[in-house]
Amino acid sequence: MPHTPIPPANRRNAKAMRRVMTDAELKLWNELRAHRLMGLGFRRQVPIAGYIVDFACSAKKLIVEVDGSQHADDSAASRDALRTRRLEQDGWSILRFWNDDVLSDIDNVCQHIVISAGLAGPGAAADPAHPRPTAREHMS
Repeated sequence: MPHTPIPPANRRNAKAMRRVMTDAELKLWNELRAHRLMGLGFRRQVPIAGYIVDFACSAKKLIVEVDGSQHADDSAASRDALRTRRLEQDGWSILRFWNDDVLSDIDNVCQHIVISAGLAGPGAAADPAHPRPTAREHMS
């Protein structure tokens, strides 16, 4: 697969965003970095298809977005839907979690990522006291 050129401005913006991560992004990054989550290799604040995604695992074509409350309004939801469709056209799967989910239930967020990456089935490591996380569905 050929590498898509990344405009210098996008590269600079992604680098700047890595220095000012939200609390939720930082908490999730500490679980994902250095292949800590089941050996999955994630990168953070990655330019893809003209967008900068929060976390991307290129081996599994999996993107994880951590959204704050600003993503709940209609205009943001519409922009997110366009972004999701564009990334899906390139073969990426997108998972979206609310900041609160990451901050309050990181174990289930990580479990959902592992299941979505195909490294465990939905029943794997299931614990009735810790149900699967509530992830935002793909917007269509």
